[in-house]
Amino acid sequence: MYHIIVTLVSFCLYLFELLNYRVQRVSLRKNRGVTIIFHFLCVPQYPLWFKNEFVSCIIFVRVGYRLSGALVLRIAKVKPIIKTMENQNIVCFAKDWSEDPTSCNHVLMELSKTNKVLWLNSISTRSPNLASGRDMGKIFKKLAGFLKGPQKVGKQMWVYTPIVLPFHHIPAAVAFNRLWLRMTIFLLTFFLGMRNFQLWTFVPTSAEYVGHMGEDLLVYYCTDNWASFSSVDGAKIGNMVDRLAKQADIVFATSTPLVEKLHPNNPETHLAAHGVNHRLFSRAVEESASTPEDMLTIPRPTLGFYGLIEDWLDQNLLIYLAKRHPDWSIVLVGRTCVDVSKLQALPNVHFLGRKPHAELPLYCKGFSVGLIPHQVNELTHHMNPIKLREYLSAGLPVVSTALPEVRQYGKHCLIAETYEEFERDIEMILATDTPQARRERSEAMAWETWENEVADLSRKVERVRDLKKSGNAKMKITQPGI
Repeated sequence: MYHIIVTLVSFCLYLFELLNYRVQRVSLRKNRGVTIIFHFLCVPQYPLWFKNEFVSCIIFVRVGYRLSGALVLRIAKVKPIIKTMENQNIVCFAKDWSEDPTSCNHVLMELSKTNKVLWLNSISTRSPNLASGRDMGKIFKKLAGFLKGPQKVGKQMWVYTPIVLPFHHIPAAVAFNRLWLRMTIFLLTFFLGMRNFQLWTFVPTSAEYVGHMGEDLLVYYCTDNWASFSSVDGAKIGNMVDRLAKQADIVFATSTPLVEKLHPNNPETHLAAHGVNHRLFSRAVEESASTPEDMLTIPRPTLGFYGLIEDWLDQNLLIYLAKRHPDWSIVLVGRTCVDVSKLQALPNVHFLGRKPHAELPLYCKGFSVGLIPHQVNELTHHMNPIKLREYLSAGLPVVSTALPEVRQYGKHCLIAETYEEFERDIEMILATDTPQARRERSEAMAWETWENEVADLSRKVERVRDLKKSGNAKMKITQPGI
């Protein structure tokens, strides 16, 4: 009877750990001290029993602890304990819906489960180059999207393409855009039943227009160090980011360096760590998952990367690896936006093009190693690659260049400072990785879902909203990332 009581209390303590994790965002492993202390206090009483009873009791407690833990974890995966805010109207300045999914997509799709969301396609971050076929194509695509009107993409989510003059540095264009956007948003929110709304923005050029759209609350979600992109005017975009952060009621930034950069502009600046669709990407560790056909003929081992192939990718690193190891296949999945002719000239480098997001776990299944081969510079210093958690959820061993946010996952991936170290890390992984290690990596990401991350930021938004309603909006915390 005694050991049954011990096990029941153990179950309750484990449940307490889970609740504490879901509410306070702390690690289960760090919080297991409570249960360990409980067991320690119980153990000294065992010698009072007969020796065989003592042994059976210890076994019973350990088995009971693990079974209760497994049961609680299984229950937890069904429904998050923290609730996402409900019954709100959200209008959002975002990127183009048709582009590859980023945190913008994941956050707003999660919010749309319990709120109405109106997604406004990109209002541009730079003036177009009329001599560029790509830019002209975007202009015609914008016009076609505008003529379609709002498109329903979910039960409570609509996408609309507004037309603006892409000259956010010219006062006359800004004045026209401000009036046009205000009228557009008024009509859309009226017909969609979203008269009182929060305004969320993911794009810095919206700094010229926020505060004039009739919003009740302004949320700025910063995903990058925008001023460091080579395609924009860094000084002007940087100024817009600072203004936007100052105007916002609350700011979220996706990396610790970004939080530190924006916090001086707004004490309500918080870290919004990326989540992951763990249910989707963990398919890669299932035996039933099959490698895509276009990878079946590629010789193994395969060093894989997916995402935009942009100027922040270290092509020289990939060339170094490909030349040093002709027996390695480097597989790049994604849209190419820069000159890659030097890579294309190498026989063991394979470009597979852009793939649907839902198919990426199957490509991970075919990768021997997941690569994050970014250059280390001012832009990438502030990055938080979403693919890191996706790789790990798929069970992939990961080798990355030395990005600050990746360092926080040093337990699950290898971080290289030099090309030679990057090469050695890959060699070590190829020699030591196992199916069990892949399952453990995947399980380690089970908590870091978009549901949990969005629920956490919802709690912060609701607190600021309630403060603003009560007239205490100036009562802001001073410690970043809380």
